[in-house]
Amino acid sequence: METKELRGKNDAALETELRELLKAQFSARMQRATQQLQDHTQLRKLRRDIARVRTVMTEKASAK
Repeated sequence: METKELRGKNDAALETELRELLKAQFSARMQRATQQLQDHTQLRKLRRDIARVRTVMTEKASAK
C-alpha cells in the first residue's frame, strides 16, 4: 500500500482501512502464537501499513 493511495481516500475510507489492517494484524498474531503463520514478514508489513494509515489520518486532521 502506497502513501499516495492513502492520501486520495476520504476519512471514512481510512477508518475502514485501519480497521481491516488491525483485524489482519490480530489474526496474524494469533497464527504466530499457534505456530501456523507461514510468512513471518507479514507482521512487519502490517505494522508498517497501520503506521502509514495513522500518519495520513493525523496529517488530514491537522490540516483542517
